Amino acid sequence: MEPTQQPGLVKTRFLVLSDTHAKEFQSEEIPIQYADVAIHCGDLTEESKLEEYECSLRLLKNINAPLKLVIAGNHDFTLDTPTFRKHVADSRIDDPDLINQVYGEYGKAWQIFEDAKSEGIILLDEGNHQFFLENGAMLTYPPEQGHDFKIAEGVDVVITHGPPKGIMDYTDNRTRAGCPDLFGAVARARPRLHCFGHIHSGWGGKLITWRDQLSDTPSHFTDIDNDRSVIVEKLSSFRQSKFDSPESKVEKLKKREHYLRERCYATSHSTGDANSLEYGAQTLFINAAIEGNKEYPLQLPWLVELELPSAASRGVQQEG
Repeated sequence: MEPTQQPGLVKTRFLVLSDTHAKEFQSEEIPIQYADVAIHCGDLTEESKLEEYECSLRLLKNINAPLKLVIAGNHDFTLDTPTFRKHVADSRIDDPDLINQVYGEYGKAWQIFEDAKSEGIILLDEGNHQFFLENGAMLTYPPEQGHDFKIAEGVDVVITHGPPKGIMDYTDNRTRAGCPDLFGAVARARPRLHCFGHIHSGWGGKLITWRDQLSDTPSHFTDIDNDRSVIVEKLSSFRQSKFDSPESKVEKLKKREHYLRERCYATSHSTGDANSLEYGAQTLFINAAIEGNKEYPLQLPWLVELELPSAASRGVQQEG
C-alpha cells in the first residue's frame, strides 16, 4: 500500500551540487533526473574569470529543473564588488584593459546571472526569499549574510558555501573547518535542509536529530542526539583504502560505478520512507562538493526528496 502524503505537504526534489570550479561536464556526467529546484552552493569558478562563469552557466542550463538557485563561494570574488576591488588593488596589475578582458568590469559577473534569469537561474543576494514552485510548494530561504547568520523561524532550506562546525567539515588533515556560529544559527532554526560544500573531503549526507533542549551556545558536542541521527552516505563507502579487504574493494568499486551511471546520489526523506524527516526535530545536512582528488576527481551531486508545505497550506496565493 502506498504511503499517504501528509495534508498540506508536497513532495519536492532538490538537485544539490557545489564546488564545480568551472569544470566542463561531459554530457554523460550531467544529471538527467528532473528536480523541482536545483541548488548550487558556490565556487562556480576557480579564479572568478568570465569564461569560468560561462562554463558554470552552461552546466546550470543543462540541469533539468525549472528553478536553479545559486550562491557565490570564496572563489567567486568578482560577484562581490568590494572584494573584487581589493583583489585588484592587491594584485598591483596596472592594466585595466587586461583586468576587464579576463574578469570584466565591476558588476559584469553579476550581470551575466541577471541575463540568465530567463533560464530559471537565480543568483541569490541578501534578504529572505520565497519561491513558488511548479509542484505547488512554497520554498522559503534565507541566504548566508557574512558571519551574521540570522535565520528566520519557519525557513525550509538554508544554503551556505561552508559547513557548520562538526558536520561533514573534516579537511584532508582531519581538522574541523566548519563555522560554530553557523551551527548555532541552524540548530536554533531547525530547517528541513541545510546544503553546503567548500570542504571537498566532507562530501556526504546526514539526517540530524536535535536534542529537545538546546544549549545556550549550541555545539555539535552537546546538541545533536547521535543515537537518533543517521548517516545517509559518506565518501569512505565509495573510496578504497589500504584497510579494505579484497571483497570490500570490489563492493566499493561496484557501488561507485553504479552511482556514476546514475549521475547523482539519490535519497528520500518523505512520509513513508525509512528515514522520513520530522520537521522541527530533524535537519538533513548535505555536503555536495563535486570536486574530488586526483584518484577520484568527480564526486556526485545529490538528488534529495523532501516534503515542503504547499503555498495554499501557508495561506499564500501566487499572483498571476
